[in-house]
Amino acid sequence: MTFLAPPGRAQAKAYGTLSNICPLCGFPIPTFHLLPLLPLSTLADHVAHGFAQTPKTLSSKYFYDAAGSRLFQQIMALPEYYPTRTELGIFQAQGAAIVRALRAGTAAGQPLAVVELGAGDGLKTKLLLRELLAQPAAAFTYVPVDISPSALDELVASLRQELPALPTEPLAAEYSEALATLAERPEAKAVLFLGSNIGNFPPADQQEFLRSLAAPLTAADRLLVGFDLRKDPRRIRAAYDDAQGVTAEFNLNLLRRFNAELDADFDPAHWQHYPDYDPSTGAMRSWLVSRRAQTVRIGALGQAFEFAAWEAIHTENSFKFTLPQIAALADAVGLRVVEVFQDAAGDFADVVLARA
Repeated sequence: MTFLAPPGRAQAKAYGTLSNICPLCGFPIPTFHLLPLLPLSTLADHVAHGFAQTPKTLSSKYFYDAAGSRLFQQIMALPEYYPTRTELGIFQAQGAAIVRALRAGTAAGQPLAVVELGAGDGLKTKLLLRELLAQPAAAFTYVPVDISPSALDELVASLRQELPALPTEPLAAEYSEALATLAERPEAKAVLFLGSNIGNFPPADQQEFLRSLAAPLTAADRLLVGFDLRKDPRRIRAAYDDAQGVTAEFNLNLLRRFNAELDADFDPAHWQHYPDYDPSTGAMRSWLVSRRAQTVRIGALGQAFEFAAWEAIHTENSFKFTLPQIAALADAVGLRVVEVFQDAAGDFADVVLARA
């Protein structure tokens, strides 16, 4: 499997930027760098493939056109949407301890490469970078990885202003390319995969992706992964179904994008956003539900698709985790939990992992 970036809100976080996350969530309110529009055939082929599934499925990486990105900016400022501001708070309160844990495997004087997958504008990461610069230790280099060159350009420009002493080597690449590059670097590595991006993968793919991250790691290297933890089911569901209806508009915007880019004739008024959280599995899923029997034409495919009344299209996964589940997931792919950093309420965990 080639991993480009995980779909969904986590992906938005990874691809967004914060000024005072776009197919891989929430704090001073962000402004988004948009990914280049995908070639029409890529988007059209995706829809054709997804609508051939049972249930019909769309990848939430397609949420992030200009309108979708603006809507997600609003979501991140909503009182119900806790994940991103919670992780930011962990970094603000425990950044020095996180840096010590990331460096724990390195020998005295050994250089370090801090490699962030899906860097966006690096707001949270800048807190760690400042801690690294402040600590009397060996030299390190920041390697932000993002599929969007424009996002990397803006990140590098901001780092020149905010952290001019920081050596930076941006890498515009898919994750699979970045992982191959990682294996060739001689330094110790601290690999960052933040924002609970891992939750957007189905469970089997979570293992495969973590295994791919673990493969190039040595005993000196560390991996920092963000996990959104299980909590009051009503609170989780509310984060994906806010009282103002912004998340509903965000989900429905997928249909407007298909109308604009694929010559489709979806009528958003005939669809509704429906979020569903299963506390027994930690699966948070979002759906678009057809309010009536209808036929939708997609000109770019030269096809019409029939939808039964109340038929649902699956648009997003966002799995929530327990600490034992995280430990078992790590163990299954040859990793071990070194240290866990949580907020006081236990809503979110940033977990430092190493080769078992």
